[in-house]
Amino acid sequence: MSAVVAHGLVKRYGALAAVDELSLVADPGAVCAILGPNGAGKTTTVALCTGFRRPDAGEVKVLGRAPDDRSLRALVGVMPQQPGSYPGARCAEMLRLVAAYYAHPVPPAALLSELGLDACAATPYRRLSGGQQQRLSLAMAIVGRPRVLFLDEPAAGLDVQARHAVWDLVRRLRSDGVAIVLTTHDMDEATQLADQVIVVDHGRVLAAGSVPALTRRGAEGTLRFRTTPGLDLNQLRLALPGEARVQEAPAGCYLVSGDISPQLLAAVTAWTASTGAMAQELRIEQRSLEDVFLELTGRGLRS
Repeated sequence: MSAVVAHGLVKRYGALAAVDELSLVADPGAVCAILGPNGAGKTTTVALCTGFRRPDAGEVKVLGRAPDDRSLRALVGVMPQQPGSYPGARCAEMLRLVAAYYAHPVPPAALLSELGLDACAATPYRRLSGGQQQRLSLAMAIVGRPRVLFLDEPAAGLDVQARHAVWDLVRRLRSDGVAIVLTTHDMDEATQLADQVIVVDHGRVLAAGSVPALTRRGAEGTLRFRTTPGLDLNQLRLALPGEARVQEAPAGCYLVSGDISPQLLAAVTAWTASTGAMAQELRIEQRSLEDVFLELTGRGLRS
């Protein structure tokens, strides 16, 4: 049985549809990543799936029950986007308090050590750095050994070491059979962790599937490479065999579409070398998740 099933969720705030006919499924032992730009409806979706908000339409089931069912409290962990705690509570004290609500919690000291918080165990919450508060919030979400875990941008604001520590912890929880729903706008995070990606914007699902499935579609007959920005595309096009098409987006990232042959590959590298540039990161028939994301959501800046 799927751990989380949401169908046709709608949540409106006046004329704004924050979530608009959104559906998702999260299975045990898998990570479902909701990927979208700021304001896409990711956090509202988590609020609907965890029972903190009620949908205007649609239905959510978590472990076969309504998300606000009291029996789920010991089975579901939630890490909100904005971490919170009692300002004067010390780091370890706060985690021990949360652990006391569960019958068989993870030992708080071990969890603090795993998340690099043991050195600040006696530090009041208000004096923790943003990254330390974020990691404590994650610890409080998983200390009760949940079967379903909701993570709202779990690595936001973390440095490289902390981000990888969080990713490793998510992978371990997945291997232990936990169903994980996480929101992110970090392409690398979704690529590294997700078994299933749901791309959303303006509250609607634009695409869904595994990372390989999403990046494979439409990638046939393409060559991508990076080099000096602002090369003469007309001159490059003339140097290529056949009816190849060339574009630059973003600056310094070039896309060649057409019959990708050894001759075309050689022509690209030879022509860029003749301009004093070097073609780097050549990729054939492969798009990144970022490419897919920009194609679906556009390149315009969001307010």
